[in-house]
Amino acid sequence: MTSSPKAPQEYADRSYRSPAGIGTGVLLLGLVAWLGGDAIARGEGRTPWLALAGMLCVVPLIIAFTLRPGVWAGADRLLVRNPFRTITLPWGAVDAVRAGYSSEVLAGGRTYQLWSIPVSLRQRKRAVRRGEREGDGEAGRATADAAVSALRDLAEKNAERATAQGEVNVRWAYEMIVPSFVGLVLLVVLAAR
Repeated sequence: MTSSPKAPQEYADRSYRSPAGIGTGVLLLGLVAWLGGDAIARGEGRTPWLALAGMLCVVPLIIAFTLRPGVWAGADRLLVRNPFRTITLPWGAVDAVRAGYSSEVLAGGRTYQLWSIPVSLRQRKRAVRRGEREGDGEAGRATADAAVSALRDLAEKNAERATAQGEVNVRWAYEMIVPSFVGLVLLVVLAAR
């Protein structure tokens, strides 16, 4: 029995999400459901309608800023989901990935923020001190710096692939924008009466 050369193992997309953002979002949604639900169930007059309009305005914003952001990196592309936009960047179109005061990807002369990879200057400072103490370069890297380094490596490794070519695609998240705007308009109309 002859053994054939093994094909390189394919891995699932890497995903980067902010656990603190997700936890905060769940807590805020619970708070809005509790307070809004109470106002709807026990309120009188316009109060239930104001609470419903307020919830329609606030819930999409909470989801957009806490639960929605994410970054997925595969062999062919980087998918960035920010509060109000989804950006698909083929690796061939990515010029640079960097982390200064925020995590960013540069492509086609434009800069896109990576909301789900927050940069913490305090964590960076702590990691550098730990790295100096232990004499290990890897120990001296903050979480955001490690994630950006991994994305940079993927961009360099996959930029020349034929399947990683194409244009940057930006899609607005109307499913977040429209309900929030409708809730705001209803809230203003109901409050003005």
